[in-house]
Amino acid sequence: MITFIICLAALVIAYFTYGRFLGRVCDLNESNPVPSKTLYDGVDYIPLPRWKIFLIQLLNIAGLGPIFGAVLGAAYGPVAFLWITLGGIFVGAMHDMISGVMSLRHDGMSLPEIIGEYLGNRTKQFMGIFSVLLMILVGAVFLSQPANLIDYRLDIPSLEGIAFGSYSWLLLIILAVILLYYILATLLPVDKIIGKFYPIFGFALLVMALGILFVLLFQSDKYQIPELTSFTNMIANAEKFPIVPMLFTTIACGAISGFHATQSPLMARCITNEKQSRSIFYGAMIAESIIALIWAAIAMAFWGGVDGLNEAIAANKGNAAVLIDLIATETLGPVIATFVILGAIACAITSGDTAFRSARLIVADFLHIEQKSLRKRIYICIPLFAIGLFIIFALPFQAIWSYFAWCNQTLAAVTLWAIVAYLAKNRKPMIIGLLPAVFMTYVCSSYMFISPLMFGLENRALAYALGGVVTIVIIIAAALRIRKTYGTKR
Repeated sequence: MITFIICLAALVIAYFTYGRFLGRVCDLNESNPVPSKTLYDGVDYIPLPRWKIFLIQLLNIAGLGPIFGAVLGAAYGPVAFLWITLGGIFVGAMHDMISGVMSLRHDGMSLPEIIGEYLGNRTKQFMGIFSVLLMILVGAVFLSQPANLIDYRLDIPSLEGIAFGSYSWLLLIILAVILLYYILATLLPVDKIIGKFYPIFGFALLVMALGILFVLLFQSDKYQIPELTSFTNMIANAEKFPIVPMLFTTIACGAISGFHATQSPLMARCITNEKQSRSIFYGAMIAESIIALIWAAIAMAFWGGVDGLNEAIAANKGNAAVLIDLIATETLGPVIATFVILGAIACAITSGDTAFRSARLIVADFLHIEQKSLRKRIYICIPLFAIGLFIIFALPFQAIWSYFAWCNQTLAAVTLWAIVAYLAKNRKPMIIGLLPAVFMTYVCSSYMFISPLMFGLENRALAYALGGVVTIVIIIAAALRIRKTYGTKR
């Protein structure tokens, strides 16, 4: 419990300290023009109140990430608390805030455009394709998982002969309904569905976490949270899943996620005052880290420790949705648990649709296609949804999730290097972005050589060494690019 309380307090304090420091680094000024006013179009550029933008941003970046990822990441042991806390404060929230400000200062520009602005046109072109593929993967994940969770909760027997592959007739119907909603939310102006309903679901996400926190604090005799006493890897198959890099890709949304930087431009186009950036970008990420910390804690405590959690994960074949259901039902009761699961489903769906919306905006920015015309929005969306459906039916979920995890953190690493370039250009302390950029570059590089879905090298020393070589090459390339473009920092 002591480790948990310290980490929880650190996250709250960081918002008022490090978050404020980053605000000064970014020179936030309420008199600066914002794109919601200068580029108002009634579709994507629409002014919204700060409280509403905060809840939408939280919902967009969170989804099931800080719940599913935290529960599965807790299998590594209390060391997960450390990653969520330090990653959230110094890596993830910094990444979200500065990338959000960069978009705000560039007329709500999409992430690949921002990366191109600071890392060059070739990087922009590559990241344009890479980002769209990531958004489609995210959309596929958050299309299939809520459908599976609904199917699991309803528990209606499949009708013999009415199925498509491993998909029952009910699951196909649920997928079709969610897909229809995705299409509407992707095409309609941001204030029609997202602006009206997402703040409610964002609030529900916070209430769910507070309910679990209440259980942890006031039933501590029943649910005892393990303390961080060592950095031992406690996952069931530690050899196959080493802490570096696997923990840092398993827990992404609670610590750092490249997906967040693709969502920030959506809200950068709605902000009415630059000074709102700290509460909307840094604050939403800190809130997400707190949610992840709470779910990681209850996952360890609910099964009597990390060993029990690992047994539960194995027994349920890694299905985090079932674990969440079991936790919610026993700790909050079946009635409240039903609302928790409904909230989780809503959170997943609302991340999937904004992923497709981000993909539409990235393609539109990349190809310079105006988006006031519904017809042109439809032209972009048709192939995006078609590819998303193909991925769902062609690949097993575990493969989709693994590729998404690596792509997500790789995008975060590239965004961090763009932040380093931004800091260099504005003569700000580059160390703020440089250390996280180097760290995440190594995480992604070593993951390539260790993951069985990629190179899968059994020789760990060689895998780590190759990851180091790739990291050094990227550091040198980034340093030369930044030095050539912006010179050395004074």
